[in-house]
Amino acid sequence: MPNFSRGKYSQSISDRSGQAFPYQQMVKEWQGSLVHISEYEEKHPQLDPKHHKADAQALKDTRAQDFSFTSGGNGEAVANLTLPGEFAYNSRGMMPLDPSVQNSARQFGIYTGQVTIVIS
Repeated sequence: MPNFSRGKYSQSISDRSGQAFPYQQMVKEWQGSLVHISEYEEKHPQLDPKHHKADAQALKDTRAQDFSFTSGGNGEAVANLTLPGEFAYNSRGMMPLDPSVQNSARQFGIYTGQVTIVIS
């Protein structure tokens, strides 16, 4: 192990100001500069940002969604929104391939029984 002297009468030059100070009053900063204790600056807390855990992106135990349903009774409602198909959004970049086809596929029909209107 190297044996260094104490530097009782030694002088050292500050890396910050260039002035000579007693060697025993010099300290090393976080970036490696040797400065006098009166010139010492601690490392700023923003230089060591806290670690933030990323937000979760997926759900656990998911299942595929069924877009079609049929209801009976007096009225009948049928919706078939199966993806992909005509309902799926098809595009070239940000432009839909054919907006009229895209919108016509998104129709929903519902049929109810008979309605009788009597005007007297």
